[in-house]
Amino acid sequence: MKFKQIMIMLLLGASLKASAQLRQNPYRELPLGAIKPQGWLKEMLLRQKDGATGNLDKLYPLVMNHRNGWLGGDGDQWERGPYWIDGLVPLAYILKDKTLIDKVKPWIEWSLKSQTEDGYFGPSKDYPGEPGVQRDNSRDWWPKMVMLKILKQYYAATGDQRVIKLMTNYFKYQLRELPGKPLDHWTFWARYRGGDNLMMVYWLYNITHDQFLLELGDLLHKQTFDFTNAFLNTDMLTRMGSIHTVNLSQGMKEPLIYYQHHPEQKYLDAAKKGFADLRKYNGMAHGLYGGDEALHGNNPTQGSELCTAVEMMFTLESGLEITGDAEYADQLEKIAFNALPTQISDDFMTHQYFQQANQVMLTRQMHNFGDNHGGTDICFGLLTGYPCYASNMHQGWPKFTQNLWYTTADKGIAALVYSASEATAKVAGGVEVTWKEETNYPFEEKIKFTLQSGKKASYPFHLRIPAWCKKAVVKVNGQLQQEAAGNQVIKISREWKPGDVIELSLPMHLFKNKWYENSISIERGPITYALKIGEDFKKVTNVKDPKDYGDYYYEVYPTTPWNYGIYDMSNDKLPEHFRIEATGKVSNYPWNLENAPLQIKTRAKRIPSWKLYNDMAGPLPYSHIYGLETESEEEEITLVPYGCTTLRIAQFPQAGSR
Repeated sequence: MKFKQIMIMLLLGASLKASAQLRQNPYRELPLGAIKPQGWLKEMLLRQKDGATGNLDKLYPLVMNHRNGWLGGDGDQWERGPYWIDGLVPLAYILKDKTLIDKVKPWIEWSLKSQTEDGYFGPSKDYPGEPGVQRDNSRDWWPKMVMLKILKQYYAATGDQRVIKLMTNYFKYQLRELPGKPLDHWTFWARYRGGDNLMMVYWLYNITHDQFLLELGDLLHKQTFDFTNAFLNTDMLTRMGSIHTVNLSQGMKEPLIYYQHHPEQKYLDAAKKGFADLRKYNGMAHGLYGGDEALHGNNPTQGSELCTAVEMMFTLESGLEITGDAEYADQLEKIAFNALPTQISDDFMTHQYFQQANQVMLTRQMHNFGDNHGGTDICFGLLTGYPCYASNMHQGWPKFTQNLWYTTADKGIAALVYSASEATAKVAGGVEVTWKEETNYPFEEKIKFTLQSGKKASYPFHLRIPAWCKKAVVKVNGQLQQEAAGNQVIKISREWKPGDVIELSLPMHLFKNKWYENSISIERGPITYALKIGEDFKKVTNVKDPKDYGDYYYEVYPTTPWNYGIYDMSNDKLPEHFRIEATGKVSNYPWNLENAPLQIKTRAKRIPSWKLYNDMAGPLPYSHIYGLETESEEEEITLVPYGCTTLRIAQFPQAGSR
């Protein structure tokens, strides 16, 4: 009896010990700065440096100057300052740019030194209202979540132990205070975005193993909006206006984050069902969904927020690291290679608050959006729409760069998201290696990895095969290694030595997708192709309300027709009727009409009844098999990568079938 009791106690103790730990994720981020972008991605980051990301303090001094509360001033106390630094920190350390690092340091130093004896940190005093500045709710939980993400990245770059001390004391403060002042005590934002807070708690736990952090994690989960239940058991994603879409894009990762401590299948299922329903009821060809600003269905003239793009990318990056599910990387690339580049100007100085999948004219005009901001929402400007996006757009490309490569739970290295780059990591229990990735993906199919340095060592190399790829081909040192179907991560385990080369070929084929009103998108690999429309940019000096929406903005007018329908056909017939052509354009910046490296030619017919409405494409003709009026003559049209366009049709009505 005594022996049985001892065994029961041992088993119970082992069970409790296991439940008190976090699940080991299959992938782990590299230190900030360990991944060096190359090719067009490096050019993108350099344009951020020279554009708004590197100069927002000068461009937006009302909020980003010395008066900001996160620098100890009496100005803006809330999210906008941290939003900017959340993109500036990874940009600075990835580029190893001293000027940008010096610009980041005062924000970091003030935050670290602001902590009070009880553990609180950040602005703590509210001020009377002032136009264009958010000076209240200084103690709100939400802006601290952004700064916690910043401090985590700063630690990943520097190893500064003050970050660990601050977070430990702040999380003790939260554990004491949240029961009486829950996440929605000051504003409702933190209740939907608590997953960001929870992520930082679990990150710290993996460093310190302080058990109180797991208790705090459970409390944060309890106070955060229940996305798991909403996705599994409610119709939230089927109803227009049911949730703010940035809250949704941030909150979708919460079930996956909580899964690390409570590895129950329902959390994985909730995330999968959430993404599937979001696409079904609100999805569009650019990889995002209708939400302007609340959820607004799948009509391709509804807006999609820029904040939604960058926050959804971060959610997908988090989901990939936690689960290793290749679908999250596929969706991440869909947004990064379509929605993100088109919504920010080439010089990274202006942006759109909302983008439209079918976008044929950009003017200052009230539209059928859930929220309108003086009619400026689709114009390109620094402060057009709502100015928080001037602050939050900067995290997209730096964090994308940071998630190209990972180390793995089986002591290897993984390349799961593809772009030209170089990564230095420790594998096989401590061997430092540097791999170089050469490619012009997503425009080309071939990716080459070369081991540049490191001792001989045995470890696995993980590669993702996207779902759209029917059969990938992998060669090692010129010899066929394997052929692999899509929608999986494969491993190549062997002894590696400097000079070894992996060649990954991801054959891209044309395929179509069906959308709102039975419209069609044409896609190849991770890229959606859209109608090439002539674009006339006109700079408008804003004399009406410059303090709200900036001193100027750009309107864009079409110079060529846009109201075309294309023919529906089976996927196997697409190569016969859609001709892929290389344009011969070689540029470090491919994301505009002038430099688009690929185009597709096809035959189409104009639809006379499809006209402008309210300075945008009118109601999309319903595609059916009988009675749609079209012009009698066919025309040849050109499609280009969605991310290269400003004006476009990406979801075409059907002009007939073949």
